[in-house]
Amino acid sequence: MEDSSINSFKEKLDKEYDWPSLYTFKFIVPKGKADEVRNLFSNHTTKEKASSNGNYISVTAEVMVQSSDKVIEFYIEANKVEGIIAL
Repeated sequence: MEDSSINSFKEKLDKEYDWPSLYTFKFIVPKGKADEVRNLFSNHTTKEKASSNGNYISVTAEVMVQSSDKVIEFYIEANKVEGIIAL
Protein backbone atom coordinates (compact mmCIF):
# COMPACT_ATOMS: atom_id res chain seq x y z
CA MET A 1 0.00 0.00 0.00
CA GLU A 2 1.25 3.46 -0.85
CA ASP A 3 1.47 6.17 1.79
CA SER A 4 -1.15 8.33 0.07
CA SER A 5 -3.69 5.50 -0.08
CA ILE A 6 -2.96 4.56 3.54
CA ASN A 7 -3.48 8.16 4.67
CA SER A 8 -6.73 8.42 2.70
CA PHE A 9 -7.98 5.12 4.15
CA LYS A 10 -7.02 6.24 7.67
CA GLU A 11 -8.98 9.48 7.24
CA LYS A 12 -12.05 7.55 6.06
CA LEU A 13 -11.81 5.14 8.99
CA ASP A 14 -11.50 7.99 11.49
CA LYS A 15 -14.56 9.72 10.02
CA GLU A 16 -16.63 6.53 10.08
CA TYR A 17 -15.65 4.97 13.42
CA ASP A 18 -15.31 6.05 17.03
CA TRP A 19 -12.35 4.14 18.47
CA PRO A 20 -12.26 1.59 19.98
CA SER A 21 -14.78 -0.03 17.66
CA LEU A 22 -15.83 -3.39 16.28
CA TYR A 23 -14.40 -3.71 12.76
CA THR A 24 -15.24 -6.40 10.23
CA PHE A 25 -12.40 -7.68 8.07
CA LYS A 26 -13.33 -9.63 4.92
CA PHE A 27 -10.90 -11.38 2.62
CA ILE A 28 -10.99 -13.81 -0.28
CA VAL A 29 -8.04 -16.14 -0.66
CA PRO A 30 -7.14 -19.08 -2.88
CA LYS A 31 -7.90 -22.49 -1.44
CA GLY A 32 -5.04 -23.48 0.86
CA LYS A 33 -4.30 -19.92 2.02
CA ALA A 34 -7.14 -19.61 4.55
CA ASP A 35 -4.85 -20.78 7.38
CA GLU A 36 -2.54 -17.82 6.78
CA VAL A 37 -5.44 -15.37 7.13
CA ARG A 38 -6.86 -17.23 10.11
CA ASN A 39 -3.46 -16.92 11.82
CA LEU A 40 -3.66 -13.13 11.53
CA PHE A 41 -6.77 -13.31 13.72
CA SER A 42 -5.66 -16.13 16.02
CA ASN A 43 -7.26 -14.50 19.09
CA HIS A 44 -10.55 -13.85 17.30
CA THR A 45 -13.35 -15.90 15.81
CA THR A 46 -13.35 -16.20 12.04
CA LYS A 47 -16.02 -17.40 9.63
CA GLU A 48 -15.18 -19.12 6.38
CA LYS A 49 -17.12 -19.97 3.28
CA ALA A 50 -15.93 -21.76 0.16
CA SER A 51 -16.71 -20.40 -3.29
CA SER A 52 -19.16 -22.33 -5.47
CA ASN A 53 -16.28 -24.04 -7.31
CA GLY A 54 -14.23 -24.47 -4.14
CA ASN A 55 -11.23 -22.61 -5.55
CA TYR A 56 -11.48 -19.70 -3.11
CA ILE A 57 -12.34 -19.21 0.55
CA SER A 58 -13.86 -16.08 2.06
CA VAL A 59 -12.64 -15.33 5.56
CA THR A 60 -14.45 -12.86 7.84
CA ALA A 61 -13.32 -11.70 11.28
CA GLU A 62 -14.95 -9.21 13.62
CA VAL A 63 -12.34 -7.59 15.83
CA MET A 64 -12.55 -4.95 18.55
CA VAL A 65 -9.90 -2.54 17.31
CA GLN A 66 -8.37 0.33 19.29
CA SER A 67 -7.57 2.67 16.39
CA SER A 68 -7.46 3.12 12.63
CA ASP A 69 -3.72 2.47 12.85
CA LYS A 70 -4.42 -1.04 14.14
CA VAL A 71 -6.88 -1.70 11.29
CA ILE A 72 -4.19 -0.66 8.83
CA GLU A 73 -1.66 -2.94 10.55
CA PHE A 74 -4.01 -5.92 10.00
CA TYR A 75 -4.36 -5.04 6.30
CA ILE A 76 -0.60 -4.63 5.85
CA GLU A 77 -0.01 -8.07 7.36
CA ALA A 78 -2.84 -9.59 5.32
CA ASN A 79 -1.35 -8.13 2.15
CA LYS A 80 1.60 -10.51 2.62
CA VAL A 81 -0.66 -13.51 1.89
CA GLU A 82 -0.23 -14.50 -1.75
CA GLY A 83 -3.38 -14.03 -3.82
CA ILE A 84 -5.41 -12.28 -1.11
CA ILE A 85 -8.24 -9.89 -1.97
CA ALA A 86 -9.49 -7.53 0.72
CA LEU A 87 -13.13 -6.53 0.54
